[in-house]
Amino acid sequence: MNRLLTASLCALTFTATSALAAEPATCRNVRFADVGWTDIAATTGLASTVLEGLGYKPTKTIASVPITFAGVRSKQIDVFLGYWSPTMDPMIDPFKKAGQVKILPTPNLTGAKYTLAVPDYAYNAGIKTFSDIAKNYDKLDGKIYGIEPGNDGNALIKKMIDSNQYGLGKFKLVESSEAGMLIEVNRAIRDKKPIVFLGWEPHPMNVQMKIDYLSGGDDVFGPNYGEARVLTVTPTDYEARCPNVAKLVSNLQFTTDIENHVMLPIMNKTDANKAAREWLKANPAVLDKWLAGVKTFDGGDGLPAVKAYIAGK
Repeated sequence: MNRLLTASLCALTFTATSALAAEPATCRNVRFADVGWTDIAATTGLASTVLEGLGYKPTKTIASVPITFAGVRSKQIDVFLGYWSPTMDPMIDPFKKAGQVKILPTPNLTGAKYTLAVPDYAYNAGIKTFSDIAKNYDKLDGKIYGIEPGNDGNALIKKMIDSNQYGLGKFKLVESSEAGMLIEVNRAIRDKKPIVFLGWEPHPMNVQMKIDYLSGGDDVFGPNYGEARVLTVTPTDYEARCPNVAKLVSNLQFTTDIENHVMLPIMNKTDANKAAREWLKANPAVLDKWLAGVKTFDGGDGLPAVKAYIAGK
């Protein structure tokens, strides 16, 4: 009789534990935001590939930075891996002060940079600081090249122009996209023409092109050439609703080397998830830390499931 009771209690305990281990069905669809930058495509691809291996169904929405933060606030976006601080601080501050988004305390990337850059020959010819830009107005055709409309870096450039900071009042901000800007930079390099543009690391531009970052822009982009931390943003209640995905997201730690390598095939038109999977197949050791304490969607052991998925078994 006692053995039967004990067995029944053990069975109930196992069932309850299994039920708690599995995520709610509403957590299966994990919605990422991507602001159109290749580095965010790379990190989102890495996270999405791991989630697929865990049995989730990640999706991606392309949106501007302000719309992304609004989407997190309204819980239409679950995870954004691309909050670059300090350049995006003014855009997220209203949401942060109102307690409408959660910013994870540990950055997913450190040692990044984000500021204005020029090809090396333009740097060697004398465009070395923000103050040198205005002196070369004619050579630069009065243009500074940004990326997509609504981007935080564009906003900083526009603010400099509007306030005539560094004597840039006559300049025009050229907005297009990351890809559009890089086309213009490559065209200028081909013709050996000077050009000033938004540059950042991690990004393959740092190994594909010979570029230099301009000094003297600390008041605009921050010290040390716009040194940045990249943080993760989620809805305020996401950890309570979907603790397993939240655990994975909090574990994700990238490096500039990882991102540069994953970004390169993406820029050559390879699907981001495919590029991520190929990199993970060659570098499975990173999964040990990323999947510490993480289960599959149905409550199984996460690490072997993802390693098997990556290997194609």
